[in-house]
Formats: sequence, structure tokens, C-alpha cells
Amino acid sequence: MKPVIFGLSGLTLTDDERDFFGQADPLGYILFKRNCADRAQMRALTDSLRTLSGRDDLPILIDQEGGRVARMQPPEWPAFPAGAAFDALYEIAPISAIEAARSNAHALGLMLREVGVNVDALPLLDVRRPETSNVIGDRSLGSEPMRVAALGQAVIEGLRRAGVVGIVKHMPGHGRAIVDSHLELPRVSAPAAELETDIEPFAALNDAPMGMTCHVVFEAWDAEHPATLSPHVIADIIRGRIGFDGLLMTDDIDMKALSGTAGEKAAAALAAGCDAVLDCWARMDEMVEIAARLGDAPPETLARLDRAMATVANGPEPGDFGELIAKRDALLALA
Repeated sequence: MKPVIFGLSGLTLTDDERDFFGQADPLGYILFKRNCADRAQMRALTDSLRTLSGRDDLPILIDQEGGRVARMQPPEWPAFPAGAAFDALYEIAPISAIEAARSNAHALGLMLREVGVNVDALPLLDVRRPETSNVIGDRSLGSEPMRVAALGQAVIEGLRRAGVVGIVKHMPGHGRAIVDSHLELPRVSAPAAELETDIEPFAALNDAPMGMTCHVVFEAWDAEHPATLSPHVIADIIRGRIGFDGLLMTDDIDMKALSGTAGEKAAAALAAGCDAVLDCWARMDEMVEIAARLGDAPPETLARLDRAMATVANGPEPGDFGELIAKRDALLALA
């Protein structure tokens, strides 16, 4: 199994993709809007991926946060609120906000599980600041670390109840970035003592099953490499100071914050200590290059993957989608 998560080009597997994926045997796949037409199509697509891999617990990911980050969209699927909605409710009713976030994530997870998606790139644990880039903005769960952690824990629990694994992101924190890492490389000059605020939510949720790095340079820790490519940040901050021992994947390596060929970036991320590379855009030449550069996933990566997927091995717990949405909306109305 190659330690990479690949994107797909369309609504069904092409013959070239089927042949390539069958040989490369990637760790998992990630879906985008181009892969999501309706329930029947998505279920057929995810079933075909599991059949091809021979793994019932194959990770199939999606970025379905709510707000402006939603790959499955109306009118086929309902819209969900962004993280800021739960932060606003927390301001006046913390317990209600936590329950609203949990119910929202449970409903969201049921929607995903129905179409065969079992991993969601949620929750964001990035602590929002006045200067935070709009790429995070209202996606954040707040500007107070323990509030972010409490709401993030509720999201992970809600997703788990639906049989979906959550991914905490973007480790060790994207909140101080003032530019969009999709477009350029952010640099953070804050001293290490101030960065303790950024890593607090991740440390509080260090038992999360999966995590995602950020493409941000933290000068106090490593002035030469973004976190995704930094052995020091991964070993000493994410694995050490934060204490995270779940499956650690990169953010999309196609983002302009990183330089080099797809294969070079993938190899560098794994050499720095990431467990898996996220390559989202389904460009066949780049996927072939990545697969050629990467060896098989080592035992520690496979063990982390097995532990993560085991958290949802029993499938969804009982839950009614409509009742969960109604409960969420009644609670959010308090704000």
C-alpha cells in the first residue's frame, strides 16, 4: 500500500484510473465537487473504490465542513453552517453550543456515510486571530483555544457516532497565517511562547484518530521549512509537544505554498515524518510520479491507519437525520 491519498477526475473511475489505482494501491481517496452528483452516483463510486482495493475499511475522504467548504451541495444535499455559528452560540450558552456542534456533526456524518464516505476533513482547530487570513475566517471554531477544543471534540464525537472518522486540522495551527497557503507560503514570526496558544486545542485533542498538517513556516521552530516538510515541527512539536500519535497526513501538496514537483514534495513530506501524502487533483502524470517516488507504507503508518479506522468499525449508531438537524437549529436559534 502506497502512503498516499489520491483524488479522482470525475463521477466514475476512468479505465486509466482503474488500472493505475489497482497497481499503486493508495492508502485512500478524497472526493471533491467534481465527484459528487447525487446519492446513487456517489454510492456507486465509493463502492467501486472499495471493490478495487479489496478493503472494506478503505478511507474515502471528503472536505465537508459546512459554510463555504462543502463538496456535496444543494439541492441534492442540505447546506450546513460554518464553524463560526457554534462559536457565536458558545458566547452565550457553552453547553448548548457543544450539543449543537455534536448534533450537527452527527447529521453531517450520516449524510456522508449514506454515500460511502467514512472520513471527513473536520474539525478545524485553528485558533482565529484578528489578522487571520480569510482562507480560515468563519471556518474557525473561535479565538479562545479551549473553546475551540471543546467544540472540536464535539465534532469528532458527532462524526464518530455516524461512523465517520474526523481529521483535526491544520496542525500545528493555521490561525496566525495572514496569506492563503493555496496561493503562497505563509510565514509566522511569533515567538515560541506565543505559539503555545495555537497548539493548545491540538494538545487537548491529541488522541484524535487523524490529523492534517499546514503549509506554514513557523520561524521560531524551523525558519527554513513549512510544517508539512519540517522534521523538527513534526517530531518535536506535533508528535512531541502536542503528543499526537494518530495518522498524520499532509494538506494538499498541490497548494502553491510548496515548491517542487509532485513527487519531490510527496517524498519530502514522508521523509519529514508525515504518514501519508494528500494529492487532490487527479492529474495522472503527477500521480504516476508520486507512486514511483514512494515506497510501501511502513508498519507504524499501517498501525495508525488501523487504529483510526477501528474507531468507526461498528458503523453508525442510531440517529435520525431530521431530528438531529431540528435539534441543531433550535439550539443555534438561541444566538
